[in-house]
Amino acid sequence: MLIEEKIGKRIKQLREEKKLTQEALAWRADVDRTYMNHVENAKRNVTLKSLEKIIIHGLECSLTEFFNDKMFLRNEYFPYHRCLLFAAV
Repeated sequence: MLIEEKIGKRIKQLREEKKLTQEALAWRADVDRTYMNHVENAKRNVTLKSLEKIIIHGLECSLTEFFNDKMFLRNEYFPYHRCLLFAAV
């Protein structure tokens, strides 16, 4: 799964847990409603500034809470990073 898809899926998951519509989340985060839809559906790359606004102001959670999910723990971009880390020790 691409990082854009993971971020969109996590935003949707937390938004639904908080019983927010996309429109309400966009309003709270001060982003356009259509932009919010495109980010959630991985149709647009989200900027770091917008992602911060969506997470902190819109979802009212910390960056740690947002990224502390099993979908972000696997590193499929560098699958051998652990092997290299242990080999260096």
